[in-house]
Amino acid sequence: MTMQRLTAESVTLGYDQRIIASDLSVEIPDRSFTVIVGPNACGKSTLLRALSRMLKPSGGRVLLDGTAIHSLPAKKVARTLGLLPQSSIAPDGITVADLVARGRYPHQGLLRQWSPEDERIVEESMAATGVGELAGRYVDELSGGQRQRVWIAMALAQQTPLLLLDEPTTFLDIQHQIDVLDLCAELHETQGRTLVAVLHDLNHAARYATHLIAMRDGRIVAEGTPADVVTAERVEEVFGLRCQVIDDPETGTPLVVPAGRRARRPVSVPPQPVLRESVPPESVPRESVPPESVPRESVPSGK
Repeated sequence: MTMQRLTAESVTLGYDQRIIASDLSVEIPDRSFTVIVGPNACGKSTLLRALSRMLKPSGGRVLLDGTAIHSLPAKKVARTLGLLPQSSIAPDGITVADLVARGRYPHQGLLRQWSPEDERIVEESMAATGVGELAGRYVDELSGGQRQRVWIAMALAQQTPLLLLDEPTTFLDIQHQIDVLDLCAELHETQGRTLVAVLHDLNHAARYATHLIAMRDGRIVAEGTPADVVTAERVEEVFGLRCQVIDDPETGTPLVVPAGRRARRPVSVPPQPVLRESVPPESVPRESVPPESVPRESVPSGK
């Protein structure tokens, strides 16, 4: 059996004395677009941080190409694995081109300085993410969607075969969410990169992933293709949500339709008030009209 490039073996993960996950093992399929899903605080981002070398397990180990990732020099890891963390913050006054160029840092050294090849890679990375025309703009002037594309361009400039993204669509409107995920899918399909992302939106995960990992309470509940993982029974098990799962009319991938309290109910029509029909004065019998309502000139004088 061929070992995958990025794996975790029986890892225990947590912060300070609080354990988030224990005895957790996972293999990231090579050349896949793997998405980790699950409810809040289930350990998704914690697992991604461990896979990226940002968090050292208190037990077990994470392996990159068969070697414990924390035993490798940081620069060597950065030449193999790129990371786009949550809420990345750019230095003040930095331009798009300068930020993307920082992706070449792992490839620099005492004997290798900035070269025409580095310049070419930066330009190609900006072109691939659609930010080439923004090269001279300051990053803090850009929209959220544009900034996220710039960060992805920087990760591309690292030229790593593995790219990890922690909630890359957070704080973006729906149009920019789709733009970013389309870009990730394109990188996976056209460049053969292995992508691992944490996403909150289960329908986005089912649409874009080739491999899904579903987590709950610090453990992996299911993994496989979206069709294998995204079922009504599994969604209720993982998220506690009753739903129907239908085919996405655009892609044919699973689409979760929540039941919820707003499920369709029989339409009840409220009773309508009964309006009394108005009767014209001439139809009212004369004797029914009180004397005070009769015009004075119509009353006989008695003469």
